Formats: sequence, structure tokens, C-alpha cells
Amino acid sequence: MEPTIHSTESPTTATNSTIFQGRVQFGGQAGEFFGIWIVNILLSILTLGIYSAWAKVRTYRYFYSNTRIDGHSFDYLATPIQILKGRILAVVVFVIYSLVVQLLPLIGLLFALGFLFAMPWIINQGLRFNMRMTRHRNVRFAFSGNYGDALINFVLLPIASVFTLYLLLPYALKRMDQYLHENISYGNKAINVNLKGETYYMAALITIGVAIAGLVIFGIFVGISGVAMGLGNIDSDNLNVSTILFPVLIIAFYIAFLTLISAVYQSIIRNHIFNSSEFDDVASFKSDLKAVDYGILLFTNALAIIFSLGMAYPWAKIRKARLLAKATEVTVYTGALAIIDTAQQQQSSFAEEAANVFDIDISLT
Repeated sequence: MEPTIHSTESPTTATNSTIFQGRVQFGGQAGEFFGIWIVNILLSILTLGIYSAWAKVRTYRYFYSNTRIDGHSFDYLATPIQILKGRILAVVVFVIYSLVVQLLPLIGLLFALGFLFAMPWIINQGLRFNMRMTRHRNVRFAFSGNYGDALINFVLLPIASVFTLYLLLPYALKRMDQYLHENISYGNKAINVNLKGETYYMAALITIGVAIAGLVIFGIFVGISGVAMGLGNIDSDNLNVSTILFPVLIIAFYIAFLTLISAVYQSIIRNHIFNSSEFDDVASFKSDLKAVDYGILLFTNALAIIFSLGMAYPWAKIRKARLLAKATEVTVYTGALAIIDTAQQQQSSFAEEAANVFDIDISLT
């Protein structure tokens, strides 16, 4: 069903007329996803991991189908067999590498060096697969990055940042995000991304400031708590409440510290990426994710997962998806109605699954 045009101008006279402006809607429910998640876990265990390919597809399709822009949900097009074939190949490569490292350390070192130079290819192929398997309004996304740029951004710049005492790291992170996003296209329309290095340095400085303040508060808290415990534990044979409560508070404070600095940096960068990206005449984006809100969510999610022994994971994942959707606004223009799906034949998922096996995060959030 085509969306209703809300603009007062005719699409034929105003090529950039707005047909939709509003927040991304996420309709997933914790109870529903818990059922999917627990079945995925159990069947993956019973099948020695074989069902994990089906589990991945079911999870992606649930979140995609519950994410809507102007009433149109996303589609995840990959099939479990595609994922399974790629996963088997990637696991075989990983096993061979592990054996080589154990039996022939020198060759294993060369293997690792080879993997370092293969990583840009893996990242590119993984992103191509993920984008091609993503569809909205019957139009698929695509990724057009090349090996040379990926090598510079994901290998050479991070290595160079080490020799600058990480002063180059914010710039390297900016280049990574620029590369990841500017090579995305929706049908035949490429995205325009204009990220600024100063925003990344500002985000790094703010995050460092928050981290220092957190460490100072943490030190004061530990000092005061230590004195209180010393006064309350004159008789070392008696176990009181403070003895049990103190380690719990330390852990909670540590989790809060990590989630806060993560939320500060991620919220600044996410807002900057969305606010600096648009598909000309098709769509523009706005993100107003609040660091405090995001930090509270990450903190409570972490506590819930820990104290529920992992059973709260579906609830936490749904909460995060709902908050990120609520913080994202999309404006769709009439040019979206003329987009042509230029996706080619589906590509092997080997590289995408290899990225998962080697624990390379190439997700776009």
C-alpha cells in the first residue's frame, strides 16, 4: 500500500515534497521475542549449532518486520541455508587456523598476518551481504566499498594511531564510520554522508572527562565504604550486611561506569551520523538520542541480564530497539516513489559468517 502524500504541493511540481515525517516505529514485544529466543537457544544446543543459522534468520526477521517507517516494515531476505553454508566454511577456516597455530607457530603467524590483510575483504563482503539482504518498500540496499579504502580505514589508520599515542584514534574512527555509511545505497540512490572529525574529538574528550569524573567518584565511594566496613567489622568472626553488600555495590558501580561512558560516546556519534546523512530527494534522518536515557537503559539491561542469569536478554534487546527507534526521525520525500531496485544476484554469505566467527563487528546501528 502506497503512503498518503501529506504535502500540499503536487509531486509532479515539487520533486522534494514530503510524503512522511515521523519517528521510526518498533512494535516488538519482549514476550514474543522471548519465545523465539528460547527456542533458538534450545534447538541450537540440541543440533550442536546447526540450527543457529535458522536462529539468526528468525531473529533478524522478527526485528526487521517490527521496524516500520511510514507503516512499511523492513524485510530480511537471507535464507538459513545461505547462512549455514557460509558458517560451515568459516568454521572450517577457523579450525584450520587453530591447528596451524598449534603445530606450526611460524606458519600460524603468517596465517594471522594474511588474515589481517584479508579483513578489509571480509568486512566489505559482509556489508554487501547484509545490505543486499535488507529490503524496504520492495527495494533492497547495497554496499559499494572497495578493498583499498577498507585497508586504509580498518588496518592502516588504527595501526598508525598506536604510534601517535592514540591521538589519531578519533580521526580513524571517523574515517571508519564515513566509509561504512557513505558506500550504502538504497536501490539506485547513494547516500550522502558528511561526518566531521572535530565531533569525534569532542566526543572523545567528553567521554574521557566523564570517565575521569567517574573514577574520582568511584575512589571516594570505595574509600568511604572501606572506612565504614572497618568500623563495622571490629569482630572479624561476624559476617554483617555491609560485608555482603559492599562487593555488590562495587560491581554495580563498575557496570554503571562502563555503561555511562559507552552511552555518552555512542549517543554523540550516533546523533552525528544520522544528522549528517541523507538520500537526496529520497529521505533524510535525525537522531536525538539522550546519553542519560541511553546510559540508564544500558545499565538496567546489564543488571537485569546478570541477575536473571541471561534470561532477561530478550527483554533487554527489545527495550534497546524501542529506544533507538523512538530517538530516530525520518523524513521521506516523493523521490522515494521513483527508486529502482538495482540489486544483483545474491552473493555467498561466506564472508559475512567469517566475520562473525572471527568476532569482527560490522553491524550498522
